[in-house]
Amino acid sequence: MKILNIGIKSLLMVVAVFLINSSTLVYNESKVENENVSKNVNLSTMALKIEEIEVNKYYTAIDTFTGDLTGYTYDCPLCGGTLGCMPSYNIRDGKDYYVDETYKKVKIVASSKNLPCGSIVRFESSRISPDPVIAIVLDRGVRGNALDLLSPSEEYARTNVGRSTITYDVLRLGWE
Repeated sequence: MKILNIGIKSLLMVVAVFLINSSTLVYNESKVENENVSKNVNLSTMALKIEEIEVNKYYTAIDTFTGDLTGYTYDCPLCGGTLGCMPSYNIRDGKDYYVDETYKKVKIVASSKNLPCGSIVRFESSRISPDPVIAIVLDRGVRGNALDLLSPSEEYARTNVGRSTITYDVLRLGWE
């Protein structure tokens, strides 16, 4: 019996030593050295990739709608000269944009209550801009899925915006 116990203990010791050595070998084999002299390039590339992911997050459509696009001015016959979502925001000076914390300088649109105040939309209209137009819902006064673009003048609204059917993406729903 004593010999059996000594044999089992010896066997366990051999197995333990083997396991310890083999785990050290695996550790040594999986260790990776970065021989790149310019580690800043890797960090810069990583930062650019993270920024790209963040930007894509803000410009990915939540929903898409089709509706009419028209233009209006702050002093139109049925307009009160203020915005339905931000009555204190001064648009009487012809300012037709808003500076949003996330999207920066964006156009102002009126929407129905289908889109909450502060929603961000993106649409294309070559009559207004060669690039996609990013706008924020700060006013009311239209029905359904229509959008009414705040314009600097009636002439601009008539000539550049007119009336057209557009498809627009919702990028942000409300102020978040």
